Amino acid sequence: MRPAPRKIAVMGAGSWGTTFAKVLADAGAESGTEVMVWARRNEVAIEINTRHTNTRYLRETMLPANITSSSDTAEVLAAADIVVLAVPAQSLREQLLGFKDSLEPTAVLMSLMKGLERGTDLRMSEVIAEVTNLPEERIAVLSGPNLAMEIARKQPTASVVACRELETASWIAAMCSTDYFRPYTNTDVIGVEIGGIAKNVIALAVGICDGMGMGDNTKSSIITRGLAETTRLALALGGSYETLSGLAGLGDLVATCSSSLSRNNTAGRLLGQGLYLDEVNDRMSQTAEGIKSGRAVLDLATRHNVEVPITEAVVMVLEGTLSVENMGARLLGRRLKSEGELN
Repeated sequence: MRPAPRKIAVMGAGSWGTTFAKVLADAGAESGTEVMVWARRNEVAIEINTRHTNTRYLRETMLPANITSSSDTAEVLAAADIVVLAVPAQSLREQLLGFKDSLEPTAVLMSLMKGLERGTDLRMSEVIAEVTNLPEERIAVLSGPNLAMEIARKQPTASVVACRELETASWIAAMCSTDYFRPYTNTDVIGVEIGGIAKNVIALAVGICDGMGMGDNTKSSIITRGLAETTRLALALGGSYETLSGLAGLGDLVATCSSSLSRNNTAGRLLGQGLYLDEVNDRMSQTAEGIKSGRAVLDLATRHNVEVPITEAVVMVLEGTLSVENMGARLLGRRLKSEGELN
């Protein structure tokens, strides 16, 4: 096992970036690992440094004293052995291009993001590799049931750290293991990422059902069939069935679809209540990645000849070609088939 990192940089001071920085700081308190957060707005960095809070995203949750922050990317990245990326998925490429020259020569990068890049349909690990030219063994992802506020309150949860090189995944997992956060390891980067990406779109569908006042039977059906289409897509791309039946697949899907803390579920619920997409975006204080990535997920599935009817229906709603009232009829009107069919 490699030695503990001197410093871990977290690029992004939103709810999940700040929460994961808290996990890292709690885990690294004894080893003396420094955790530094990059905040886009200087006032956020000042609040973290002086009050040890980030009230915009985590209310009055107190952050460990060994977390510091800066709005200067070069300062945050200096001497960082691990760089955790927690920016909106659609801004990752631009952000990386801006600070990749400040990365340490041997730094390992890990994505917390759950989205596909629009226009390229690339997963976040693929964007990282394309922009930085880093080898697979220095690129990792983290996914699973990661509702930030619950973790910030130290409510027990488990997640998955994935890297093509198991040693790297194990090293990172050791750096974020606490008495309330248990990371498992996996080498199936594709499956872990696709599970985290597709579940956002399925959560929009469940939220729409909630907003329309539909019951638990409807939501359970959407979650179950949503897992089926997510699994089909992951397998077509080279992912593992076992991954999708685990924390990064089923676990994340259930949490995101069923919790009022889920941004995607909330956005879907507003759509189901009759709000237009622009109105939903105005009400959301943080990005609902399913809205941003839905079209990319559908395009990726289409390119690989994978049927994703729930995703297709949600994208049609988002793009204004299908009303929420007609979404159920579209899904229920599909041809009858065996539940075990792959398409």
